[in-house]
Amino acid sequence: MNIAPYTRELILAREVTEKPMPKGDKSSYSGKQKRQAQHIEEGYEKRGVSKGEAESRAWATVNKSSGGGKKSGSGRGKKTNKAPMKKGGRKGGKATARKKKS
Repeated sequence: MNIAPYTRELILAREVTEKPMPKGDKSSYSGKQKRQAQHIEEGYEKRGVSKGEAESRAWATVNKSSGGGKKSGSGRGKKTNKAPMKKGGRKGGKATARKKKS
């Protein structure tokens, strides 16, 4: 790959100055989002998903529905998309309905 010298310098400068957000940093999420993630995580754990996977799926669901952290101020942002949570509820409901009752 042939990159112009000035482009290479820009790429290297950007790599040095930009620091990615540390994984697991939940400071930019609102209290409501944290409660939602906790509730979703508990639901996954009840269905037999491991603790780590449940947490990962829960935060993915919260991010999908609300678009990420929303702690900037009250009344800002977009409406939440409830489709991911609805889908999870339907999937869980089907799994429960299929189980044999003892």
